[in-house]
Amino acid sequence: MSSAVPQYQLFVGIDISAKTAAVAWLSPGKKVTAAFTVEQIYPGFAQLRDKLVATGHQPAEVLVVMEATGCYWVGMVTTLVAFGFRVSVVNPAQAHYFAKALLKRSKTDAIDAQTLAKLASLLNPELWVPPPAVYHQLQQRLTQREGLISVRTQLRNQLHALQHHPVVIEAVQSRLETLINTLNKQVEQIESEMVEVLTTNEEWQTSAQLLQTIKGIGLITTVSLLVTTLNFTTSKTVESLTAYAGLAPTLYQSGSSVWHKPAIGHTGKARLRAALYLATLSAAQSNPMIKAFYDRLREAGKPMKVARCAAARKLLHLAWAVVKKGQPFDPDYGKEPQPT
Repeated sequence: MSSAVPQYQLFVGIDISAKTAAVAWLSPGKKVTAAFTVEQIYPGFAQLRDKLVATGHQPAEVLVVMEATGCYWVGMVTTLVAFGFRVSVVNPAQAHYFAKALLKRSKTDAIDAQTLAKLASLLNPELWVPPPAVYHQLQQRLTQREGLISVRTQLRNQLHALQHHPVVIEAVQSRLETLINTLNKQVEQIESEMVEVLTTNEEWQTSAQLLQTIKGIGLITTVSLLVTTLNFTTSKTVESLTAYAGLAPTLYQSGSSVWHKPAIGHTGKARLRAALYLATLSAAQSNPMIKAFYDRLREAGKPMKVARCAAARKLLHLAWAVVKKGQPFDPDYGKEPQPT
């Protein structure tokens, strides 16, 4: 039996931008209001709270919907949840196609806020749940590590180019080498901190230990998986998780005249997809299950990238299985017993 849909008395749409947010709402059976603007700072959030409370509805009776726009939605959503409002954060693609279904031709912040209010009233999207503290600890370190790796790559390229000059200035080379060594130490420090952070949450630490029993999945891939999936809680099935990662081939076919070869496209979580793809480079060599799967696809004539994406998808399935079943990876799983 499906759970009852909450009976909200007010549906609020918020279109987020860097400095301001456009807000509109509607009550059941009534037209959507004109949009107004609040500042993307705490006084603006408090102003919005006061306006919503002035409608006569309790915070628990109000459903607020906004898009996941960059990083700008985080302050608004966490504050509104702290105020007691029910908040849903939807994929911008969902809001985009909802607006197209309504045949919206114009696009402004005010129109987008009104459209989100209608989306809230018609679809009742799933509520946003604040992630645990371990998520923020790992996510920020993971992002910083990626930034340091990018800078280190630039410096290494500069050093490589410098060493091909007919005259190398020792001071310039020394500064580059010092910077690279500093970045190496900082990357190592971040990785050590990640290991320590995982010990602060038993569920995440257990998942991390299980994931690293899979050959090809190391610390960074593990942290990427845990952060982007919130410890495998963002999706209810492995199929939806595969689509969430952007590793599920999509079909485009109509009648007999329109047919495109299935492809993964560029949707889904790019960070998760990249982490799995890079992990596959190692797993295709060291993990017997992934190696056999990858080699079979290549022998069947599949292009290298197609085979790697398929192997990344299989690696994600393995990661899902070990975490959800709470069992370490077994490379012999599914094999027929050898005759004695």
